[in-house]
Formats: sequence, structure tokens, C-alpha cells
Amino acid sequence: MESGSNGNNRYDRYHIETKPAPDISEWPTRFTVEVGKIGLAKELLTEIWHHKFQNWDVITSRPCMYGVFSGPVGGFSPQPEHCVGCLRCTTEYPDFVKVSHNPERKKLGDSYFTSNFIDAISYEVEQGMIPVKGAGYRGKFGGDGWDGMWTDMSEIVRPTRDGIHGREFISTVVDIGYRPNMLTFDSQGRPTGPTPRVISIPIPLIFDNPPPSVSGELIWKIYSQAANSIGSLAVLPLGAILEHNLESDHVIPLVAPEEQENIDLLSGTPLMIEMDGWDEQLHRHIHDLFPETLICLRMPFSSSEELLAYNKKGIHVFHLLADFHGQGEDGEFVLDLIRQAHTAFVEAGVRQEVTLLSSGGIIAAEHIPKAILCGLDAVALDTPVLVSLQAEFSGECADRNESEFNMPNNLDLDWGRQRLMNLTASWRDQLLEISGAMGLREIRRMRGEMGRAMFMVDLESEAFAGIEGYEYG
Repeated sequence: MESGSNGNNRYDRYHIETKPAPDISEWPTRFTVEVGKIGLAKELLTEIWHHKFQNWDVITSRPCMYGVFSGPVGGFSPQPEHCVGCLRCTTEYPDFVKVSHNPERKKLGDSYFTSNFIDAISYEVEQGMIPVKGAGYRGKFGGDGWDGMWTDMSEIVRPTRDGIHGREFISTVVDIGYRPNMLTFDSQGRPTGPTPRVISIPIPLIFDNPPPSVSGELIWKIYSQAANSIGSLAVLPLGAILEHNLESDHVIPLVAPEEQENIDLLSGTPLMIEMDGWDEQLHRHIHDLFPETLICLRMPFSSSEELLAYNKKGIHVFHLLADFHGQGEDGEFVLDLIRQAHTAFVEAGVRQEVTLLSSGGIIAAEHIPKAILCGLDAVALDTPVLVSLQAEFSGECADRNESEFNMPNNLDLDWGRQRLMNLTASWRDQLLEISGAMGLREIRRMRGEMGRAMFMVDLESEAFAGIEGYEYG
């Protein structure tokens, strides 16, 4: 592990084991492949005539290295599930081969978690690899939400530290918990004031509690086992943990105020307990029962005053919630909400004493470093986990409690665990890529590092202010 050595005093580099985990539910293919059978027949006859019934390797060669035309009858019955959209076949045979985006595939997801994001996650979870598009990016270079934020990756000023290929190590360990701004000691060298209480996890990702529409024993076990396999954490309901014996150092009980008495049924001491909303009596009960356990407050993004008030009541770990589309209760986007929460604690001089987690609206690997740059310590994944398990959206899925997701009927525990391991491995590699490009040796230093962030509205305002027709923002 990155955070230390094993019992044999041997230092082990953190690694997530990836294995192939192909889809178990048939999704619409990304592309449709249409081949004019008359045109293909004419082409075959022409080649046969040209080669005089010789050079059959040339005659039967097929213009696709991915196997789209590798069926028993070749191009007469193409296999679009293998198509990656390279368009080699349409370039060589434009008269009778056509490749198009599948409109049925475009219907996956909703208006926020679009099919493009689903395509990326689908690739990542099958092999644990980073998606690479060699045809060049043809999309926009700015926009709303996360697309309005860019990262500064000047490799000339800050040479890259390549953590993926092992030439130089980049740590992705983050700490969750409480660290006082200063330590005090008596004359004997013993601490006399508050001391640090932290949980270190090797990757700044945890799995958030699944929504009600998909909650069940199998899903909870997938989450808990995946968290254990990657050394991270999973937030699960207290009732599910007790009923299905899911207690573990990698499982965080989520406790509502009305479940206070059930906390006594836990057989061990949890590393952290998450309160579902503030309750003075529940907070006191947890503290009295498990004085060494970290207490996390799960709540919607709120005003600076309210966050600081909870901090003064003893809360040092916050799990702040936006909806699945990244919107707060007042309609602000999660990117801005994170910055506001982070800034509030910085200005109060207690940011080092507080851990900020967040869920909602973070649906791509690139959103992780952006969220950390804005001020998060770690991210709690929600809908990306469901998409990894091939959940289908039922309409617009924004509300955390009302959204409906349909899981595959043949969901399997080992398959689901491996898919989540592949997802986190891919996203960690992409986090290492951007960290290296920014010259950062560890993710802890990325938190709140706004000097490595650029915002489109600010840059446009500086560039175009005073020009007729430009409006700020």
C-alpha cells in the first residue's frame, strides 16, 4: 500500500488488479454498420477476376482490425458490436459501406449523464483502461458546469512526473478526519491538547449509498466488497449492515436519527459513522458509545454560516450533497458550491481541521481532479457506480430519492465487484496523468490548489471585456 509497509517491512506500491469484465446485459451498439450487399458482391467478383482465382488471402481480406466483418459470411452480415467508429471501411469502400451513430445508444442515460459519458465508463469498466480517441477531439473546449473549468498543465514550467509507468511515484493517498492546527505538549513531551484522528485511504474515491430504487443485499455486498478490494470506503445504511453482516473497516454506517438505538447492535467499533442530517442527541450518543470513531455529517450544500456552526458543534467531516445532476437546493452547480464551502473554512482559519466529501454531478474521471482543485478532499461516487453495473435510467434521474434505475436481472457479485475495481483503476490512472502534468507528487497537495485551475468566464472576461457585444458570464 502507498500509506505504509507490510509486516515484513517491505514497501508495496498501491495497485488495483484489473480483469476483463464484459457487459452482462445487451446494450445498443455504439454504431450501426450498413453494407450494400450488391456493392460488396460486385467488389468481390472484381477482385476474383483481377487475381485470377489466386491470392485468396487478398481476396478475402476484410477492412477492419476489430472484427466487424469477421463473421462466417463477412460483410454480408456485419457485427456492429465490434465497431469503434474508425471509419476505415467507409474510407476504402465509400460506395457501399456506411457507419452511423446508433440512435438507440443515444437514448441511454439522461440529459446530464449523457450517452457520451456512458460510453466512456462502459469502456473503462470492461478492462480498467483509459479511453483513448486517436481521431482527434472535435467537441467544444468550454461550456457550462465542469466544462467551464480548465486545468493548468504546463509541462515546461513543471515537468511531468509520470506515475502511471512507474518512472516516478505519485501518491493518491488522502486523509479523512480531524487534524488540529497546532499540537501542544507538556514538559514530558506528552500531548496536552487535541490530537489528529484520521483515516487514510489510498485513493480519493469512496462509494456513496445507492439510491432506494436499486438498494438490496446484492448491491450492498458489491459495494462493500469492492471498497475492501481497493482499500477504500463504502457508505451503507446501518440497517443493511446489521441485517446482512456487512461490518468492516471499509464500510461506513449511515445512521438516521430514528435509528439511534440500533447503533448499539454493532459488534465492533467503526472507523467512521455518517449521520444522515444533524441531530444533537444522535451526535452525543455516537460520541459516548464510540469516542474514537469519526463522525461525518451528511447534509445538502448549505451556507457558510451553517457549515461553520456545525463545525463548532464538533463536526470535522462533512459529506455535502448535490442532486444527481450536480445542482444544489438553490440551483447552483456543484463546482461553485464546493468552492464556497472550501473558502468558508479557509477564511475561518480551520480548513486543515476539516474534511470535505461530496456527491452529485461528478460523472467522469476528469471531474475528480477538478473537484479536488475546487476544495474537496475526496469524492463519493453515486451514479457512475450504477452505470458501471449497467443500470438503465428511467427518464430524468436527478432527485436522490425519487430517481428510478433498472439493474440487470443477471447481476453477479464477483462481476460487479470487478467492474467497480476496473472503474477506480481507470480513474486513478487518469488522476495520475493529470497530477503528473501539473507537477504534483501527491493528491493531498492538489486540494484547493486554485493556481492550477482556470475558469472560462474569468478568462473570457479578461480577454473580451470592453468589446461591443460581449456580456460577462
